[in-house]
Amino acid sequence: MEEEHYCEMLCCTFKYRPWLDRLRNYQFPSSIDPLTNLMYVLWLFFVVMAWNWNCWLIPVRWAFPYQTPANIHCWLFIDYLCDFIYLLDILVFQTRLQFVRGGDIIVSGREGNRGGVGSYRDVTLLVGVTRRWSMLKHAAFLLLQYMAFFEFNNRLEAILTKAYIYRVIRTTAYLLYSLHVNSCFYYWASAYEGLGSTKWVYDGEGNSYIRCYYWAVKTLITIGGLPDPKTLFEIVFQLLNYFTGVFAFSVMIGQMRDVVGAATAGQTYYRSCMDSTIKYMNFYKIPKTVQNRVKTWYEYTWHSQGMLDESELLVQLPDKMRLDIAIDVNYSIVSKVALFQGCDRQMIFDMLKRLRSVVYLPNDYVCKKGEIGREMYIIQAGHVQVLGGPDGKTVLVTLKPGSVFGEISLLAAGGGNRRTANVIAHGFANLFILDKKDLNEILVHYPESQKLLKKKAKKMLKSNNKPKDAKRVPGDSLIIPPKPDTPKLFQAALAAAGRMGGKGPLAQLRWRLRELKAMQAMQVSMGRMSVVKVL
Repeated sequence: MEEEHYCEMLCCTFKYRPWLDRLRNYQFPSSIDPLTNLMYVLWLFFVVMAWNWNCWLIPVRWAFPYQTPANIHCWLFIDYLCDFIYLLDILVFQTRLQFVRGGDIIVSGREGNRGGVGSYRDVTLLVGVTRRWSMLKHAAFLLLQYMAFFEFNNRLEAILTKAYIYRVIRTTAYLLYSLHVNSCFYYWASAYEGLGSTKWVYDGEGNSYIRCYYWAVKTLITIGGLPDPKTLFEIVFQLLNYFTGVFAFSVMIGQMRDVVGAATAGQTYYRSCMDSTIKYMNFYKIPKTVQNRVKTWYEYTWHSQGMLDESELLVQLPDKMRLDIAIDVNYSIVSKVALFQGCDRQMIFDMLKRLRSVVYLPNDYVCKKGEIGREMYIIQAGHVQVLGGPDGKTVLVTLKPGSVFGEISLLAAGGGNRRTANVIAHGFANLFILDKKDLNEILVHYPESQKLLKKKAKKMLKSNNKPKDAKRVPGDSLIIPPKPDTPKLFQAALAAAGRMGGKGPLAQLRWRLRELKAMQAMQVSMGRMSVVKVL
């Protein structure tokens, strides 16, 4: 019997496989997509860490006397670890990377080395094996592994939600690295001239790296307060430092400006739109209440969506990608609408691309009673209330996210049916709107779905109509009033004459009443004809 393994977590106990068995049964993927595989991004992080070790420590080990026979084993251990990471990258990962050649995706084989970059890394490994103890090996790693650094930056920025923060950190690291290299060169120049030989060179006291880094900061940033160089070597070195500092810092400031500008481009656009709108409203002396509602709409829309119009973001994408995004966002809601049940699936997909998002402020009227309905509404976020009653302010029902209303208006004949109630936004509400015009343009290509929708619309309209014997509201006036009933006294006299069957006064009265009724009917018909002519 195999030993059973259990894991207890909170109130649950479940069986799990031993980690050794899982490790044995794990199969490394035969092909890696560098654009979507997160495992490859994680591996690039370790490669970049090894590259940064050589990048930062090569100048230190070359200039400062920090590598000694007493600690050489520590330096060699990290060197071998970095070489092992490079070896795994060449033999395991680079041979499995996908790449595009002539429109085709190459998924396996030695050709997957990113178009020849792996050959450079092979040369780097060869240099490291043949000349293990020389700085040439470290320099080769530094120069030939730089593409992994930039690839890691591109992959990481693609998955970060706030990539501008990483760009700011990276630009700051560039600045710190330039100061780091300058401090190493300053110590080398001081050792070349002789430590403490002049006032300009490093005197050999305190922490050598900190003192030289402080000198590099004051030199490259041109703070001043440094002793003047005396020898020709010191003058040339100082001039090169000044020129390098001016060039490096101008580049760094330009990069930082671009990073910050790209990060705040949306905020700048939002402020520009709001300022232009406020200027327009002030010019035409719009009431302050309306201006405040416009400002509230701008602020809420920006903070809730991060943009003012979602269509501006998706307009650059191809139709297929816009459809994929629309399906993920809206299909689960639209497919539940009773009006569209049984329709062509592709017709619904085309309809999803026509939906537009609108934000309503609290107490805004989405639609009013008596309006001609030309839109269907889908609640994405927030709540709306349907009002009715004698005063038109009684809350009949509150619709939640995912609810749909106004769908009958899309297919109603004669320009659209009239709204039967007021609908207002209860708080901030984000709605999707489908116009009747857009739906008609879509249904031209789907005649079967159009017939089905018309049948459903007729049934829904019949079920929503009021019964014919409904009580009329007092005060309503009719163009043609109904015919008055015959008085009860005349009805009794007519009944008595009919029972007697004689030709006396009652019979004559009966015939007289018949003539009066005939004349009354003729007058009513003539009145109707005159009313029709007037209309």
